[in-house]
Amino acid sequence: MSRTYVVTGAASGIGRTTAQILTARGDTVIGVDLRDVEVSGDLSTPEGRVAAAEEATRLAGATVDAVIACAGLSIPKPITATVNYFGMTEFLEAMQPALARSEAPRVSLVSSMASMQPVVPALVDALLADDEIAAHEIATRMAEDARLANVIYPSSKRAISRWVRRKAPSARWAGAGIPVNAVAPGTVVTPMTTDLLASETGRTMTDAYVPMPLNGHQGPESIANLLIWLTSVENSHCAGQTIYCDGGADVVLRGDDVWSWNDETMRETFAEIGAGLRR
Repeated sequence: MSRTYVVTGAASGIGRTTAQILTARGDTVIGVDLRDVEVSGDLSTPEGRVAAAEEATRLAGATVDAVIACAGLSIPKPITATVNYFGMTEFLEAMQPALARSEAPRVSLVSSMASMQPVVPALVDALLADDEIAAHEIATRMAEDARLANVIYPSSKRAISRWVRRKAPSARWAGAGIPVNAVAPGTVVTPMTTDLLASETGRTMTDAYVPMPLNGHQGPESIANLLIWLTSVENSHCAGQTIYCDGGADVVLRGDDVWSWNDETMRETFAEIGAGLRR
C-alpha cells in the first residue's frame, strides 16, 4: 500500500537516499530542504519550520502517513544546535495534526552515536527546555572556544534523543497512535563526511571516536532502510527508542552492561525483602 512521506534534508545525504528508496517503491515523497525538493524551507528559523510544515501538509492533502526527519548539520557553529534540535522538534510538532489524520502514522528521525560523547549540559538543558534564545547564546559562546565548538554537535544529538524518549510515550504521540523513534548512525559516507574521511589523519581520528568493527564506515542506505522500517505499518510497538545502527560502535564504547545503573536500588530492595524472610 502506497504511503505519503515527508522527508526533511531530502536534497542530500541520508535524507536523499531515503527519499529515493521510498520513491522507487511507489510511495509519495514530499521532500523538505533549502533547494531542489518539493518544499523549500529553512529549518533554522521558527518561521521557516512552520511555513515548511504548512506547505508539506498542503501538498499532502492534509494527511501525512509518516515524517522522516533527516535534516541536520555537523559544523561547529550555533546553527548546528538550532537545526539539529528545533529544526526537528518544532517541525514535527507542526506536522502532528496531519499525521494524526493517517490510519497508521509514524515518525522517525536521525540522531547520532555522538549522543554518547561528552556534552555541555547547559546546552542540552536549554534545548530540552525549548528555549531557543538561551540555546543560541550558549552555543555561540561554545563556538568561540576551540575546545567546545565541536561539542555543539553531540550536545544537540543528546538532546534530540532525550526529546524522543520524553515525547514518545505522551498523549500527543503514543496516545494518538504515532510511534516516534530515532536512529543513531556511526560514520556515514555522505557529502557531510567527505572532507573528514579524505585524509588518513581524518579517518584515524574518526575511527578513534567511532570504532565500527562490523563492516566499517556505512553507506546512507543502511540508515535509510531502518528509518523506513520504523515508519512502516509493521512497526506497531517500537516507541521512544534511539536505535544504534553504527557497526558496533555503541557496544565497543559502552561495553556489555547497560543495566547496572539500576542495580544499587534493586540491591537495597532485595536486601529488605531478604531480611523480612529471615525474620
